[in-house]
Amino acid sequence: MHISTASRALNERTAALLNPQTLERVRGAADGLGYRVNGMARALKTRRSMTIGMVVPDITNPFFPPAVRGAEDVLDRAGYSLLLSSTDNDMGKARRQVAAMLEGQADGLLLAMAFRDDPLVNELRAGGTPLVLVNRTIDRGGVSAVIPDDFNGAVEAVEHLYALGHRRLAFVGGPLSTSNGARRRASFEETVLRLGLPEVAVLEASAFDEAAGYAAAQTLLTEHPRITAVVAGNDLVAVGIIVAAAERGRGCPADISVVGFNDMLLAARLAPPLTTIRIPQYDVGARAAKLLMAQLAEPGRSPETVLISGELIVRGSTAPPARGEGEP
Repeated sequence: MHISTASRALNERTAALLNPQTLERVRGAADGLGYRVNGMARALKTRRSMTIGMVVPDITNPFFPPAVRGAEDVLDRAGYSLLLSSTDNDMGKARRQVAAMLEGQADGLLLAMAFRDDPLVNELRAGGTPLVLVNRTIDRGGVSAVIPDDFNGAVEAVEHLYALGHRRLAFVGGPLSTSNGARRRASFEETVLRLGLPEVAVLEASAFDEAAGYAAAQTLLTEHPRITAVVAGNDLVAVGIIVAAAERGRGCPADISVVGFNDMLLAARLAPPLTTIRIPQYDVGARAAKLLMAQLAEPGRSPETVLISGELIVRGSTAPPARGEGEP
């Protein structure tokens, strides 16, 4: 058997070029000899490590595991391995993690922790590092990204509450330093203005998590006690709002309706089940990985932003306001 045939059989990217019988024979012989591909040698020859780095802001956020799985599945089929790290929303940590990945010769990066004004992303772009932003993007553009349709998702949330009869709405969003936080808030403000709602409240949670949602809800319920419905920046923030309201004797949805964003795993099993904007999280990660693969195959490719549409999922956390409570 020619050495090139054995090489193709042991390379995930070229194995499909061989017939199944030859592939099985070569791999069986390799297993019998205890042979393993020398990744370092291959990297020296091809100038590729066949690894991709992915950095997320908070791996405990339920949005990210499905997105990571989507990216990993696409990369695995292309013969790449995924290196994953979580920054805890610490940009110093993000910088260290990205540096370590690049020092390890990662071929490209999937970055889900970008801020609207992000020096690290700008430096990577200027240096020619292949990268795709995931779930967030930057204000200056010029970098490929796969992001949810934040604007239309928030429109659907507001219009759903309006159709139920709510006229006193609030928005508790994530940090305005992120594209998600800024776009969802802008959409809420534009939509309530278009609908002519006279009494609204807008608050910024310090993070996209339950604790931040709870803290923001304490302020909201103190300063705006007549609010009957809330659009939350994401599902975790929504949970924090529901908990804070319950502690004040305001049940959901009897006294206050809440809409989340993302449709995290188990959202349907909460009490009450959460009405939310479903984002196909797996698809976000998969599309980002495909976009990065295209960039690696075509280094001069122009930056591209892919919008992933959401879908309103109506569950038990929203209902018409109590009689007389919906009107201003």
